[in-house]
Amino acid sequence: MPGVTVATSLLEKGISEEESPILSELPGSKDGRHHVQSMLMRESLLDKDVQKSTETPVFKMLPEAHVIKIGGRSVMDAGRAIVYPVVEALAQCLKTKKLIIGTGGGVRSRHVLSIGIDLGLPTGVLAQLALADSLGNAHILGTLLAPFGVVAIPPEIFGHLLPLFIASAPGVIFNGDPPYSLWEHLPPSGRIPPHRSDAGSLLLAECFGCKSLTLVKDVDGLYDRDPRHHPGVGLIREIDSSDLKRRNFESLPFERVLLDLLENARQLRSFQIVNGRRPEQIVAALGGEHVGTIVYGNRKNN
Repeated sequence: MPGVTVATSLLEKGISEEESPILSELPGSKDGRHHVQSMLMRESLLDKDVQKSTETPVFKMLPEAHVIKIGGRSVMDAGRAIVYPVVEALAQCLKTKKLIIGTGGGVRSRHVLSIGIDLGLPTGVLAQLALADSLGNAHILGTLLAPFGVVAIPPEIFGHLLPLFIASAPGVIFNGDPPYSLWEHLPPSGRIPPHRSDAGSLLLAECFGCKSLTLVKDVDGLYDRDPRHHPGVGLIREIDSSDLKRRNFESLPFERVLLDLLENARQLRSFQIVNGRRPEQIVAALGGEHVGTIVYGNRKNN
């Protein structure tokens, strides 16, 4: 058996069972076979105590990189007058920072979702369709940022080669939607996929232990009511995710699922919403300034 062969090989080299983490007899076993040591080897992964025991520090893979999500409808669909100044702001930041830039699908995603919902397509299929539109915007933005050394990475190789690309180039672009595709989580109501480009950008920043997450929208931040329909409402400068859930605003400028994701995050503690119609806010936010709204994870639990 392969396990016996490895164990025998190590013993022949003078490594004892106590010195090797992979050598041990299964408790109660009398046949002399050796087994791989593992904290989860004989445990149920559904056990709550076992789950708590896995709460250990997480290694940060890209701690100096910043994730920034460029809105599809709020920025990309607005055309040259809005997109070009955003590109200039990003180019300025690329001189001193490593950027991982996500894109949303914008109005094209909304259109295909509308058709799919009318035809009765399930949430997983809708999520798969939306991927194509955010990827299209990634290629568009990648073309505009190409003179600054930014590359758009195909989703098939993005996760595996991201560290290589971010070490070689000042920035990379990806389609922000997470690749749940047919396995997208079911929403509590309706059929719109809950994890779209905002969620994908947050999950990426969390997984790679990135320095910050900035969401570029078409508003200055978070308001208790939509400022486009209720002029004069005040900007909320910062807020806790639990407080935001409790207040249950009718609409948010980001995907609501971000509140749950942020509360469960181990590395990312907050994100900031800034206005892409004011590109100087992008530069300021990536420089560490508080210019829009900062949403924190549940600080009582951190």
